[in-house]
Amino acid sequence: MFLGAHKGTFKKAAELRVKMTPAENKLWQYLRTKPHGHKFRRQHPISKYIVDFYCHSLQLIIEVDGGIHNSKAVKENDIVRQEYLESEGLKFLRITNDDLENGYSEVIQLIEQFIVEYNNQ
Repeated sequence: MFLGAHKGTFKKAAELRVKMTPAENKLWQYLRTKPHGHKFRRQHPISKYIVDFYCHSLQLIIEVDGGIHNSKAVKENDIVRQEYLESEGLKFLRITNDDLENGYSEVIQLIEQFIVEYNNQ
């Protein structure tokens, strides 16, 4: 699902895949194993946005938020972005860098729980 993403968005996404943050890279090491058979993509273009991780079969976006996401302007932008993407039928999990650094196993359990609940629908 790209929702009409522009060519430039694909180019920027490719650049971001090369420059993943340590937290994103840590989560990617798990997601790339295709948990429960679900393929995740990293730095995936959807409309005019690039999401950190996306699984088409689950219609799930996982965002890894660093400290910049604590600023008022970025929070407001995140809300608008998430509301738009959710209006397209996508679901969100938001995880912080701190969650990944200090509670990695809990993050994995959260994702696993989401997948199991989705599979049991």
